[in-house]
Amino acid sequence: MSDTTQAVPDVLGIAESWTLAGRKAALATVIETWGSAPRPVGSHLVIDAEGNFEGSVSGGCVEGAVVSEAIDVITTGKPTTLEFGVADETAWRVGLSCGGRIRVYVEPIV
Repeated sequence: MSDTTQAVPDVLGIAESWTLAGRKAALATVIETWGSAPRPVGSHLVIDAEGNFEGSVSGGCVEGAVVSEAIDVITTGKPTTLEFGVADETAWRVGLSCGGRIRVYVEPIV
């Protein structure tokens, strides 16, 4: 039997190394889920000011939208909470293919 699991990046370690190197960054954390959300509460995505990122908050469903918001958070220094799901106004722009909903807290790393 082969092991098909993928290594999960140490997102918090990556965030620390980026900030120690002088890169401005933000941390996105799944804070709440409903239904069949693809990532559990506590999942992380770290994003730098150039839009580079590591980790996952939705298995690829909403990472692009989170990265865009994170760049604003880095610029303004103001955290924000995002909500994604198939039943809200963003359903036609970005949604979770599995049908769940998630809330993601995005904060600047200082």
